[in-house]
Amino acid sequence: METNRKTHQYIIITGAVLILIGIVLGAFGAHGLKEKLTFEQLNSFEVGVRYQIYHGLALLIIGFNVSKINFSPSLFYKLILIGVILFSGSIYFFACKYLIGVFPPKIAYLITPLGGVSLIAGWLILPLNLIRSKG
Repeated sequence: METNRKTHQYIIITGAVLILIGIVLGAFGAHGLKEKLTFEQLNSFEVGVRYQIYHGLALLIIGFNVSKINFSPSLFYKLILIGVILFSGSIYFFACKYLIGVFPPKIAYLITPLGGVSLIAGWLILPLNLIRSKG
């Protein structure tokens, strides 16, 4: 299946933006939050940053190499983007909830694993599509 150039650009731009925001948040966490969060909260925040940057890099790799694959990466792209927003975004929020004074209901804690499931689904779809499109 052929993907259009705009889709490639969206994937690449999204990857670059995720990395940019990840670097900014990582620096903010290391310098601005170091004295305000507990060790566990800061460690959790850093996990969100790492996952965001890793997945931004993955989107860049896929975006720059999409012409070498025989399927549309759009579902992979959507699952990864949703996963990063839910997974890393909720980690940032929960790590900083005492700072911002917002305490969500317990059900809100399901957002993080939902983001993780979205990331897992994206990473499952990629090799399955590669296997299916082989040849």
